Amino acid sequence: MKIFSSVNAKYTPVGCSGMLLEENTRRNFIKTVGGSVLFSSVGMLAFGVQAASGNYEAMVLSCIDPRFQDLVSKQQATDGLVGKYSAFTIAGAAIGVVAPAFQAWQQTFWDNLGASVQLHNIKKVIVVNHRDCGAAKIAYGDAKVANPEVET
Repeated sequence: MKIFSSVNAKYTPVGCSGMLLEENTRRNFIKTVGGSVLFSSVGMLAFGVQAASGNYEAMVLSCIDPRFQDLVSKQQATDGLVGKYSAFTIAGAAIGVVAPAFQAWQQTFWDNLGASVQLHNIKKVIVVNHRDCGAAKIAYGDAKVANPEVET
């Protein structure tokens, strides 16, 4: 299983960008999250709010796929993030946050991100997606993830 961490370019980027509506791409999602973290951090400083539980590097958004959990943990260890990130795990990772099929989940992610900024003073969001994602099949259909070329 190939993975992609938006923090470390040595991994093969994989995705379903052709499956997403232009305004709801994972790339746009990542840009928005980055801006939100920055805005939330600045806003918290302006109002004197401090992280209740300390300062951590990131929030890691990853898929619920059981085949994937150990890979995500190992990658965060390789990147020196053990004990330095909060985790948000949802079916499809970024797909679960932007796909119209999972619209009801979107507010949950944003609320959790806000809590992570407030409690952990995170500086970035790391999005880890993978190929052969069941959530992608649910959201966009089997044909859109039938092979790596179509999926990409």
